[in-house]
Amino acid sequence: MNRTAILTNPETHAPSHQNLALFRVYVGYRSLLSVVLLIMLVSPNTRQLVGTLNPALYTTVALAYLATSIPLVGSLSTRLNQSQKLMLLVFLVDIVAITLLSDSSGGMISGLPVLLVITVAASAVLIANRTLATLIAAISVMAILLDTVWLILHDVLDSSSLFPAGILGLLVFSVSLMVQPIAHRLGRAEELARNRASDLYSLQRLNEQIVQHMQTGILLVNSDGVVRIMNKAAIGLLAPERPVTVEQGRQLADYCQELAYQFEHWKNSGVHRAKPFTVSEGALPVIANFRELQPNANREALVFVEDYTPVTQYAQSLKLNSLGRLTASIAHEIRNPLGAISHAAQLLQESQDLSPSDRRMADIIQSHCERVNQIVESVMQISRREPPKPQYLLLAPWLTEFVREYLDALNRPAEVTIDCGYKELLVEFDPENLQRVFANLLDNALRHSKLATGKETARIEVDLDSALHQCQVDIIDAGSGVSSADQAKLFEPFFTTMTEGSGMGLYLCKELCEINNADLHYRLTQKGESCFRISMNQRAQ
Repeated sequence: MNRTAILTNPETHAPSHQNLALFRVYVGYRSLLSVVLLIMLVSPNTRQLVGTLNPALYTTVALAYLATSIPLVGSLSTRLNQSQKLMLLVFLVDIVAITLLSDSSGGMISGLPVLLVITVAASAVLIANRTLATLIAAISVMAILLDTVWLILHDVLDSSSLFPAGILGLLVFSVSLMVQPIAHRLGRAEELARNRASDLYSLQRLNEQIVQHMQTGILLVNSDGVVRIMNKAAIGLLAPERPVTVEQGRQLADYCQELAYQFEHWKNSGVHRAKPFTVSEGALPVIANFRELQPNANREALVFVEDYTPVTQYAQSLKLNSLGRLTASIAHEIRNPLGAISHAAQLLQESQDLSPSDRRMADIIQSHCERVNQIVESVMQISRREPPKPQYLLLAPWLTEFVREYLDALNRPAEVTIDCGYKELLVEFDPENLQRVFANLLDNALRHSKLATGKETARIEVDLDSALHQCQVDIIDAGSGVSSADQAKLFEPFFTTMTEGSGMGLYLCKELCEINNADLHYRLTQKGESCFRISMNQRAQ
């Protein structure tokens, strides 16, 4: 659809965001801890709790510990936690610092060794390698026990301090062993969630591409008739002249009143009879269908808009096939008696004893036989018409060659000019059908120009409609034009304003254009000249 994706594309092989967040929390914790340890040394209320054995060592280690936090804080925006060796170094520094601070404060009686539990738990989460995480726990336990033994040997603690030291060591090791599988499972869960998010994103983008490239127009409309989303096909059918970026949040009635009326009727009654309609004058007919998106929910609905032209063309094809078989049978039956009448009229014309009045009657018979024969020939052409074989044609050189051959075959003074500034323009049409259409239209243009001016002249102008991706070819004559009353019947079979015409030429041209996905209609130019316009598909460049 013509809006950004709901989901964002996750990095398939991205590092754990959970570990990165925990690393930042741990860096904040150790920075705050180093500050608190220094404050405890200078505060009169807590001075006796820390650094009692060796204040100088305590101060030096606390300041050094705080100094190591500075580069870690500066690296929070980086992926430092991805390096297992650097993480191992950080935790070893923490163990050494806490052990020295505990040693200078009296060992187990200071309570500082308990801080190693947090360090070990953090290492179990942040270090993916279980062996290294267990090594951190083992080093912490050894540090606690060795420091306790050291203080016992220097008569700072008695031998009974070994028991709480051992309990604390057991607790440290147990925390490490318990946190490691939990952290591993959380990591796997996060990776699975990230992969699922990536799959969902890919699926969403695939669905969007499928919907966007469908030939059926799709609109998501809420209960108030506001269009929330629409695909490119819908924009092409309803608003081809508008840019895609401005089609959000419009009322359905802004595109077509008839479509909005059908939508309201379906929403209120729950029944919809698909009825073709046009969005604007001269536009292609379309047909709409409606589906409720989620029944008994927010009443959002999907509107499917389809081009109705292929349906009409298929129906027209079926009609013409049936009509062709019928007319072929009738034409065949007419030809035999018509031939006999024509032959009899010719024999009468050859008679020497025929009076002038009878000769005039024979001429009338012969003339009308020829006219009926032209009608039969036109009907037979329609009945024998094969499915089109469209090709891509370079219109400018094709027109030039066709007009040259047409004038040569005409073999009388006539003038046909071509105005086409698109030398590389490609159109899709059956060449044989296109020749027949242009020949009929030029015959018609030259005939009416001669009646009005005494000269057989015609003009061919080519233009492009970029919004519809169509090529428009105008065949313009200098005739008096077609009256408003006759324009509605202009393409009906057997309708003609000429006494010698069969009335099948324009009808045949119209049918040939439609089976080639083109359109033929009559219009007046801006100068008021009579014009037949062919609108045919332009090949995408």
